[in-house]
Parts: sequence; structure tokens; C-alpha cells
Amino acid sequence: MNAAQKLSVEAGQIILKHYSQDISVTLKKQNEPVTEADKESNLYITEKLQKLFPEDGILAEESKDNRERRNKSRVWIVDPMDGTKEFIDKNGQFAVMIGLAQDGLPVMGVVYQPVTKKMFYATKGGGAFLKQNDEVNKLIVSKVNEASQMRLVVSRSHRSKLLDEIKNELRIEKDIATGSVGLKVGLLVENKSDLYIHPNSKTKEWDTCAPQIILEEAGGRMTDCWGSPMLYNKENVFNDKGYVASNNQCHPEIVERIEPFLAQMD
Repeated sequence: MNAAQKLSVEAGQIILKHYSQDISVTLKKQNEPVTEADKESNLYITEKLQKLFPEDGILAEESKDNRERRNKSRVWIVDPMDGTKEFIDKNGQFAVMIGLAQDGLPVMGVVYQPVTKKMFYATKGGGAFLKQNDEVNKLIVSKVNEASQMRLVVSRSHRSKLLDEIKNELRIEKDIATGSVGLKVGLLVENKSDLYIHPNSKTKEWDTCAPQIILEEAGGRMTDCWGSPMLYNKENVFNDKGYVASNNQCHPEIVERIEPFLAQMD
């Protein structure tokens, strides 16, 4: 945890150097944007992790996938900058995310927002916490237990028609938009929202590993859209069944009610 926190802050400093300058953007496969900040943060974190934990595997967004990780019990799962579109738009809604999975399940995670210096972190069985300005607070999700009363967190950059249909089915009136999966989960654990549904197959393991353990240690729950466990260090790194993140007050009911819509999931 000490190493992950330190690396997230140092990577955040690398990112902020680019943030104050003109940003050069190139496109990866599937027209996903990438910047020099993504690449430099990725290189810094992965090189340091390799030196500190040479026996562990590493899966990182901007690194070529080394399939030897599949033979490792412990795998670091890294998103060097979650929210690249938000970084490009310079709205501050991006984060460094460093997760650790053991035997396919998340056991530790750090989500660090460089602009605000907010750090969300958790270890399995150790609780979830928010550190900012040298102050540390324990995180506990809300107790809202009716779907219609929940505050839904939605994507600032990727909102879909399908999600609006699901929102109508659940009769949810309140929503809040932000960037970065990690910061969306941050809203749940800070009691600023209660539910986050991502009904598509485009995210990958590095988008959810660190946020999941933080949410679960705060009393919440994350599953795929069919209610099955999220697994890590897979051959296929896509979260191809989407995911539902909630305060765990009526998670099974929500999963059941959204199932009829999932045939439309891309």
C-alpha cells in the first residue's frame, strides 16, 4: 500500500507537468485517445513496480500485455491515467489507479486524483479511506435502499441511450456526471451517489480493479451486469459483461430489473 500510494502521487506529478502545457493527442485502436502523459505515467509506475516486486505480474493499459502474468498469483493492474478525455478537456476529472489482484480477485487499490490531491485507498479486510490535505477519513457507502431514490452517477463522456432506458426503468430522477471510473466510485464511497451502472463491454480490468476493492471495503458491491463476480488476470482483459456498482442495499433487485435491457449491450 505504501508503494502504491507513493507511486500514484509521483505519477500524478508527471501528469500535472503535461496538464499545464499544450496536450498532443494520438489515437489507439478503437479510436481511444492517448497522450504523452498516459505513456510517461505508465512507464514510471510499471518500471518501479517491476523493481519493487519482481515476482509479481503486471497488467497496465499502455504496456504490451505480457501473458506470463497469467502464471502469477499476484498481479498489479494499472491505469496510469483513467479519464484521458477529461485530461484533454482540462476539467480535472482524471485519476491514477493502481490495483493489486490475487488469485483473480482485487485485494488492494489506490485511486489518486492529481488536481485535488484526493486519494481513495483500501486493502482487503482493512477498510476504505480517503486522504486529502493530511486528513484521513474512513469511507462508508450510503444506506439508501430503494432504487428510485438512488442518485445515479453517469459518464461525462460516454453516456448512452441504453443507460437512460435503465434509469427510466428504475425510476431514478437524480444523476450526476463525472469522468473516470475511479472518481465515479469515489462519489459512491463519499456518499454523493448510490449507484453506477456501466452496461457495455468496452472497459478493461485496469478500469475497475482498484475502484472495486475501495467500494467493497466501504460496504458497497461491484458485479458484472448479470450479478456474477468480477474476475481479474484473465486472458481477455475486457469487462465484457459490463458492471454494476452500488451501495449494496438492493443490488440483486437492480441486477434483476436491468436484465431485460442487456440484450442491447454493445
